[in-house]
Amino acid sequence: MPQPIALVTGASRGIGRAIALELARNGFDVAANDISQGADLQKLVQDIDAMGQNALALPFDVTDLGTHGPALARIEETLGQLSTLVNNAGVGVMERGDPLDVSEASFDRCMAVNAKAQFFLCQAVARRFLAQPNDQEHPRCIVNVTSSNATAVAVPRSEYCASKAAAAMASKCFAARLGHAGIAVYDVQPGLIETPMTAPVIGSYKARAEDGLCLFPWVGQPEDVATVVVSLATGRLPYTTGHVISVDGGMLVPRF
Repeated sequence: MPQPIALVTGASRGIGRAIALELARNGFDVAANDISQGADLQKLVQDIDAMGQNALALPFDVTDLGTHGPALARIEETLGQLSTLVNNAGVGVMERGDPLDVSEASFDRCMAVNAKAQFFLCQAVARRFLAQPNDQEHPRCIVNVTSSNATAVAVPRSEYCASKAAAAMASKCFAARLGHAGIAVYDVQPGLIETPMTAPVIGSYKARAEDGLCLFPWVGQPEDVATVVVSLATGRLPYTTGHVISVDGGMLVPRF
């Protein structure tokens, strides 16, 4: 039986790497994307190959919309019909600070990667899903990795928050559009996760988690997010779509 096939964007490090590896552990062949074919991407492909799954290094810039079609075509030619898209690629702000001082360059960068690229890659994959016969063996799904900041404000990163909120709404829009075809779309919102991107501030994150920001008094790991994503990709949450899955240790639970 053919293996399920997933595309993971921003897969070289952090949450993306953990997701790609966990998908492979669960029997997926993986197309691993990053903006360039660096050593981290090659190491990921080698690690997946070592598990006995097929892996494809797929370097392209998600913000270049013209690359989406050729990248998806290469997946189909090399691995087969895609069953899962994990939109994980993302960027932070160029400089933390007052929203009154946010630069147009930082705003545009966040929107381009975190919102626009995600939207149009969803679109490209959705068109292919709808044009192909439904694979009854493997559920088809799109998982967008956004952020708890799609909901909760972080004043020093306001443009990031705005971009993630846009991405979260796009997830709902695609869920509404694709539900009739049985294609699930989810918005996974990580909270305080220890990754290379958060390394400069992880000390403060740990202190805030311990001080009660999260119900669990610790920060999460990329593997926590990966486990949730794979549960969605393998259909272990049946009869669900359009939902926000918060992987945040209870940070967004309202309290008084």
